[in-house]
Amino acid sequence: MNTAANSPSVQTEYTYNDRYINRELSILDFHLRVLEQAVDPLHPLLERMNFLLIFSRNLDEFFEIRVAGVMEQLDLGNESRSPDGLTPKQVLDQISKTAHAAIERQYRILNEEILPKLREEDICFLRRGELTPAQSQWIKKYFQEQVAPVLTPISLDPAHPFPRLVNKSLNFIVTLEGKDAFGRQIDLAVVPAPRSLPRVVRLPDELTGGKEHHVMLSAIIHEHVSDLFPGMTATGCYQFRVTRNADLALNEDVEDLAIALKGELNSRRFGRAVRLEVTENCPKHIYEYLLDEFDLEEEHLYKVAGPVNLARLLSNFKRPHLRYDSHTPIVPKVLKKSENIFSAMQKQDILLHHPFESFSPVISLLREAARDPQVLAIKQTLYRSGADSEIVQVLAEAARNGKEVTAVIELRARFDEESNIAVANVLQEAGAVVVYGIVGYKTHAKMILVVRRENQKLVRYAHLGTGNYHAGNAKIYTDYGLLTTNQDLCEDVHRIFQELTGMGKMVKLKKLLHAPFTLHSQLMNFIENEIVLAKAGKPAKIIIKVNALTEVQLINKLYEASQAGVQIELIIRSICCLRPGLIGLSENIRVRSIVGRFLEHTRVYYFYNNGDTRVYCSSADWMERNLFKRVEVCFPIENTRLKKRIYQQGLENYLMDNQQSWLLQSDGSWCRNISTEDQKPHNAQQTLLGDII
Repeated sequence: MNTAANSPSVQTEYTYNDRYINRELSILDFHLRVLEQAVDPLHPLLERMNFLLIFSRNLDEFFEIRVAGVMEQLDLGNESRSPDGLTPKQVLDQISKTAHAAIERQYRILNEEILPKLREEDICFLRRGELTPAQSQWIKKYFQEQVAPVLTPISLDPAHPFPRLVNKSLNFIVTLEGKDAFGRQIDLAVVPAPRSLPRVVRLPDELTGGKEHHVMLSAIIHEHVSDLFPGMTATGCYQFRVTRNADLALNEDVEDLAIALKGELNSRRFGRAVRLEVTENCPKHIYEYLLDEFDLEEEHLYKVAGPVNLARLLSNFKRPHLRYDSHTPIVPKVLKKSENIFSAMQKQDILLHHPFESFSPVISLLREAARDPQVLAIKQTLYRSGADSEIVQVLAEAARNGKEVTAVIELRARFDEESNIAVANVLQEAGAVVVYGIVGYKTHAKMILVVRRENQKLVRYAHLGTGNYHAGNAKIYTDYGLLTTNQDLCEDVHRIFQELTGMGKMVKLKKLLHAPFTLHSQLMNFIENEIVLAKAGKPAKIIIKVNALTEVQLINKLYEASQAGVQIELIIRSICCLRPGLIGLSENIRVRSIVGRFLEHTRVYYFYNNGDTRVYCSSADWMERNLFKRVEVCFPIENTRLKKRIYQQGLENYLMDNQQSWLLQSDGSWCRNISTEDQKPHNAQQTLLGDII
């Protein structure tokens, strides 16, 4: 429906800042939507607990990267405003207010909902006062034999300044009375908990009657902390944890990226402090002392009603009835009926939709290529994989078998840098050619190219995807992958690999859209085309499914499209800086977010194009970094059957969701989309679990 004619005669004027939502506040809102899953009865109990832990990990990274970046701006005296009109100080104030409320809610959910329900299932985290004498004796012995030998208590006095504590490590600050062996009056000490120790200890079955009863490491140390200071009395023991800036800063003119990165990784552990967590019983003079040591203000202090690091709490208990029903991803029929993956790909393009469909065909492509005497070369991009992953092992095998193996590894994949250096070493030792991509541009494209000799000719096989080559992620992230022998697509993939490994000018591609070169401008053209059609009175429609939308030019173009009467549906997992529903600007735009069992990760772009629909899948979100600072690939889906399938299963299905969807309001708030009495409940992910054929 074209609603351009229905727009009000008096246009509302919006300032530049009125048009955008703050990026940092938007991603924090996403984390809040994840937190809400912990109270959602649609999820089994242990899955709800897991969402609580995911929220902790998400928030850690949010402080390490996003908050740290804004604090850095403030430290440098940068008062420039983001597109939404907020200064760094205003952003930090809002973050502090929202994050404090969220963390308070998180622990309330843990203490009042999750833990009591777990206890009903005989899963307990016992407090010190709940232990039987036999359990107390066992814990004393455990402390003496397993814990005390690896603890290093550090007294705080002129000879022992406050220690350098690692990012996100668990620590205890202890108040003391009495004199030490040297006659010194020591009032305070710090005890770091080694990373090597488990944070949760299971009591032996003979002491629990076989029940899942656990004790936190923090409780064990707390109970016996005086033993670490012979002849002295510990009058208080308080957990604390500091979060630091973990973003890496690399000069673009380094001679060897791997060596430079190794040097930088260590600094991540000791970056500027951005958050201090303490237990709620920590006295004021103690947390003020800690704030002073870490150069933080009280707004950076978070008092918690429980363990300071929920991310390391256990949730992997063997209680199948408290988990999701098991799901076995299916393998497409064409692959089952073919003698090998090459003959299957020769028959037709194969679309894989993970995790509903198996990731194994991607590994099969590599494994068969590694062992097939007719295969000459394998080329692949790697962003997050892991040195011990099957994919890396198969690539190494292929190199040892004499294939020409080229791996383009992105060393700067955030928090996977160390793992990717290890991947590079494994492959180089096997004889593969390893390239680190383009300096200044992260290689985020997901591509495999296999070159095979058939009847004296060279034939290419390609895989293009929206997600990383990571078998673990493929079980919990939704992603698309295309297995194809299309000559134009394969030629394009070949040219991009040439671009990544060699030198020369930008190559002209036949079908692929390619960031940082053609993708952004082509997307602008596609939107413009819908605008022209709408103005001509023809149906015009855009559906975009991505993880984030922040790029201002695209946002403004979507506003222009809405004003022209184009119907726009946006399915955005996390950050959305666009404001929908503003009269005269964005009333034809609807934004929703799906948060459920699986992490939504597919990137799909749909343009109606006067009935000749354009459907693209991509590795790129609609963010500045993806479109201008990364190597990304966007591939067309041209097969009519596959187009229809993506539209029905990957887009329309999600637009119908009224169980796990949230709707963005024009004021920037998110509201849960709940089915009404006259609506049939529809869960998009659950539908796909049952419907994929």
